[in-house]
Amino acid sequence: MKRKTVERLLILVSVVGVLCAAAVDRTLYAAGDGNDPASNSGASKAVVTGDAIFAKLVEFNRLRDSRLKQYSVQSTYRVQNDKGEMRAETQALLSYRAPDSKEFKIISEKGSGLIRSRVFKPLMDVEVESAADRNRVDSSITPNNYTLALLGEEEVAGSPCYIVQATPKRADKYLFSGKIWIHSVEFAIVKIEGQPAKIPSLWIKRVDFVRRYQKIGEFWLPLKDESVTQIKIAGKNILTIDYAHYEIARVGVSTPSVGRATAGSRHGALRAE
Repeated sequence: MKRKTVERLLILVSVVGVLCAAAVDRTLYAAGDGNDPASNSGASKAVVTGDAIFAKLVEFNRLRDSRLKQYSVQSTYRVQNDKGEMRAETQALLSYRAPDSKEFKIISEKGSGLIRSRVFKPLMDVEVESAADRNRVDSSITPNNYTLALLGEEEVAGSPCYIVQATPKRADKYLFSGKIWIHSVEFAIVKIEGQPAKIPSLWIKRVDFVRRYQKIGEFWLPLKDESVTQIKIAGKNILTIDYAHYEIARVGVSTPSVGRATAGSRHGALRAE
């Protein structure tokens, strides 16, 4: 397979994998504080079905617009081959301002210029366009796109979670099939594992992605994305995005506070405005 063909496939599946993993990015889930729908422990204990969990999740989706004003985070994009050799890396500062503005500022770059310009930059462009509603692809985790079935319960990095099976309602390359770990008290997504609902090319054998979230203050924010693509003949490529050093401005807080991430994750700062 020609190198240009491999690069085009890598671009395609990278965008698809990250879109699937980032399906909930436009809503940053807030933890219960007494005023939230899930702050009542009795209500959380009553949740025993996938539909009921989905309903609680949607309720939390509506909280972000009233609570989160802006944030910034350092994002590190990397592509490695199956031998662990780095092909390219870009570090960028992502700035978000409610309700629909995202902007990237490049901090440093190294490695393949082709990957940086044709993989990392399109990924950033998709994120900016999705936030501004210029991207017409609806990949959100909502009842319009998925059904959820309860599989059981499990602890993830100290957080009690429901495990649900997410089944897409159509074979769309921007949707995924897989598992979601949802905090059983705060109804925030803690982890997603899955595969695109539709493989975008015959040359691609398999695409697997994992997205992990961390709790900073009362918000659950992305910690790491990993997308592993197995391309016929060309082998495996691994795309990762690491998120670190969050700074968050929250509406309705009278004094600044420091938010600590969950075990094994980064620290972030919360400031009041």
